[in-house]
Amino acid sequence: MEDYLTRLPAARQQEIRDLRAAVAARLQQPKKGFQRFRDPLAAVRTLPPARFTDFSGDKIVIGRAEEISAPQRQLLADALRAFMPWRKGPFSLFGIEIDAEWQSFMKWNRLLPSLPDLAGKVVADIGCNNGYYMFRMLPHQPRQVVGFDPVLQHYHCFQALNHLAGRPEPAIEPLGVEHLPLYPGCFEVVFLMGVIYHRPSPITMLREVRQAMQPGGVLILESQIIPGDEPVALFPAERYAKAPGVYFVPTLPCLINWLTRTGFSRIEVAAQSPTTSEEQRRTAWMTFESYADFIDPARPERTVEGYPAPWRAIVKAENPV
Repeated sequence: MEDYLTRLPAARQQEIRDLRAAVAARLQQPKKGFQRFRDPLAAVRTLPPARFTDFSGDKIVIGRAEEISAPQRQLLADALRAFMPWRKGPFSLFGIEIDAEWQSFMKWNRLLPSLPDLAGKVVADIGCNNGYYMFRMLPHQPRQVVGFDPVLQHYHCFQALNHLAGRPEPAIEPLGVEHLPLYPGCFEVVFLMGVIYHRPSPITMLREVRQAMQPGGVLILESQIIPGDEPVALFPAERYAKAPGVYFVPTLPCLINWLTRTGFSRIEVAAQSPTTSEEQRRTAWMTFESYADFIDPARPERTVEGYPAPWRAIVKAENPV
């Protein structure tokens, strides 16, 4: 497939390619951590791309069961299990049903009424995980979707999925939000979902996101929030809902203030709702603890640490012209 960088003339292309080469060299090292995901990706690449795909429904469908043989399906099933835990989904891959931890279509359906026009646009999905939302964007005909995720499990899993899907529009870089300065003024739409509360400086992050956007570009920001009318943020002592690496969990007014003070305009609240164990739960494809384990059973409005239980909010904002 053509390198998507040909569509981004403003990107600092040589630096990006140098980073790619460094990551590729690191991934070829004979380390078990790298081989754990490299081997199933290599196995999936022995299979042909699907003849049938459907990205328009709640479940991402890639291939029908009859398109591959029984031995091929077993090879695929083994490879897909090697990518566990599956956090985003659901997927149906040549008849293999993957019930992921998150019912990701619920978030997509909440943002859909506020979805900007993606037709012909260059889009970034920061913290794209396995690419579920990138695939959901495809029926809206973006010109290019670039996912950013430094987690090697997510990077290899997306590569496997997109090999099977055979689509040219989505691409992934094993890079984080800190690499966005390499993409000045490149993106017309940015999705930043489930990431900002993992950053020690949300203001710095939003400034970097805005600098990577074209004037008039649209940001879809989705975040954990805590209930409240005051513009404040929770800073947990160690963990929040058992999750490490959570820094600032804002109220909705605080989240809006972050956007305002970093220069975004035309800010709209698209949705807000409490997180539930219907949307996030343990499954056969994600066997570790999930939402029900993070909440105090005696006080469901509190986490096990005693903090306010999480809500989710989706906010739409514009980079001024």
